[in-house]
Amino acid sequence: MSSSDSMCTSSNSDSTELERSKDRRLDDEELEESNWPAKGGYRWVAADVRDQSSLFRWSRLLNSWLNCTPVISKGVNGDIVSLERVSAIDRVCHGQEGATEKFFYMYMCHFSELHVRLPLDDFAMGILRALNVAPTQLHPNSWAYLQAFRILCQSLYLEPTPYAFLYFYDTRPRRSATWLSLISRPSISRLDAFSQSFKHFKDGYFKVVVKEGGKAHFLNADGSTKFPFSWTSNPSRYKDMGMEELSASDKEVVGMLLKFVDKLPTKA
Repeated sequence: MSSSDSMCTSSNSDSTELERSKDRRLDDEELEESNWPAKGGYRWVAADVRDQSSLFRWSRLLNSWLNCTPVISKGVNGDIVSLERVSAIDRVCHGQEGATEKFFYMYMCHFSELHVRLPLDDFAMGILRALNVAPTQLHPNSWAYLQAFRILCQSLYLEPTPYAFLYFYDTRPRRSATWLSLISRPSISRLDAFSQSFKHFKDGYFKVVVKEGGKAHFLNADGSTKFPFSWTSNPSRYKDMGMEELSASDKEVVGMLLKFVDKLPTKA
């Protein structure tokens, strides 16, 4: 074996050992977090939400998943956000307490099954603002409606708008905050119910930390967020929205969609 080959083998061995040492250190840190006291002040959230930990408290698991799942839109620089694990005591409903950088949570299914990509577009952010909910506070089944509505509008060369979308749905927020679901208005629904109800999504959340290069995508000029980053105790209630509540552009979209008789499925 030449001296260069020997040096390369030695270098690879050192690198592997460094990685193993780093993994052991991270595992120890992540296990130690289990002994931290739980965060208080979230009794307004339903127990099944505030008691649900995440699989992604393990860095290696998150990194392995990210290696095979696209999260960032094509053509967008990946450094707009940092995708990070959660601690053993973090919960999806928790706010920004103690954070030095603004962040929000997302579920694994948003990307792997619903094909959401970052940064969120104006349509998605507008719906979150109108509903006054964080991304993970809107049930994945309702995200499926949102995604299908966008595709339907694009196929008809229409610009999807938040209130045109919400015209077709009601909401019934609960006293104890839980995942908000959109309820189709039967007489005017244009999208069939999602054929595969999401049930096993609750433990698949991680942090999306906004970096300097991503502030323009997620923050307003004054530093406020373009949509709720954290769960809220007062999601908006919608019931039988009338056409008179819509803007002229919203009415145009709704009017065109109401011409369709057949419902379109949200998933084949």
